Amino acid sequence: MLFRAAAVLLIILLGLAYQSIQPPPPKLCGSPDGPPITSPRIQLKDGRHLAYKEAGTPKEKAKYKIITAHAFGTSKEFALPVSQALVEELGIYFLSFDRAGYGESDPNPKRSVKSEAMDIEELADQLEIGPKFYVLGVSMGGYTIWGCLRYIPHRLAGAGLVVPVINYWWPSFPAELSKEVYGKILVGEQWSHWIAHHFPSLLYGWLTQKWFPSSAAIGGHPDLFPEEDKEILQKFQAMPNPAWDKPTQQGVHESLHRDLMVAFGKWEFDPMNISNPFPHNEGSVHIWQGYKDRLCRVELQRYVSKKLPWIRYHEEPNGGHMFMLLDGYSDKIVKELLLGEKPSVSL
Repeated sequence: MLFRAAAVLLIILLGLAYQSIQPPPPKLCGSPDGPPITSPRIQLKDGRHLAYKEAGTPKEKAKYKIITAHAFGTSKEFALPVSQALVEELGIYFLSFDRAGYGESDPNPKRSVKSEAMDIEELADQLEIGPKFYVLGVSMGGYTIWGCLRYIPHRLAGAGLVVPVINYWWPSFPAELSKEVYGKILVGEQWSHWIAHHFPSLLYGWLTQKWFPSSAAIGGHPDLFPEEDKEILQKFQAMPNPAWDKPTQQGVHESLHRDLMVAFGKWEFDPMNISNPFPHNEGSVHIWQGYKDRLCRVELQRYVSKKLPWIRYHEEPNGGHMFMLLDGYSDKIVKELLLGEKPSVSL
């Protein structure tokens, strides 16, 4: 009798433990208990909806068309601060979108580096922006751009990666280099990335537990940012913005957690094996990196740029993870991407 009672208790405890690591269902936009739909959306081939935002020069008149992939914890509303003067001078059309699970785009439980690239291609086709376009990704949006370089290079006029996320398990990285750089990030980040890579099904439980430090990026740990970044963050946080919570309004698992699982999971390819999409210099690929960046480490970005010499690598000696938000710097990035002009802002 005592054995049976113990067995029942064990089963109950295991059931409770299992439930604790299962994420709640997302609150889909437009559903009875979900957020309202306020943005234009397209329906993808797999039935999901993708929310988007158009800005700049009308696409029918634009000379340059750029699709942007937003960073971790943000949305299509948080664009690089490119000046209106430059937009009008060059005739730039911007198309931003909520990546799957963010903002008003439906979650994608099968989200991957490839699916992000396919979402971009389908968005471009449905909005009829033309056979070729530029892509520009910031931070976590960088893996979307790697996906474009791998899966839809024939659609690209150029590509830019601004402080792009790095996966420590890319096969081409020397083991000692990955280990050295991995050891420099905060302990909570190390554990979260390791779980995202090896045991992604446990990530929700890990990120919601309170006993051990987990993701510093989600928690906004102050040690993630150098002083240069903190000054920029204070400036932007002081601005009124009613949409701060909109990126994760459908739930943190299908937005933030899924981002970590894709970025630090097992990729379908090694970016350092990608071929130059512009062998005749008909376009260019760029990486912009801050030397003081504590989120995406400079040592690994340098290694990538050496392995892929066709990438134009720009390193800012006094820049952190947020340097592109400095006055005038986004203009310099866009000019370099579109015209080949080199940034001249000194930090």
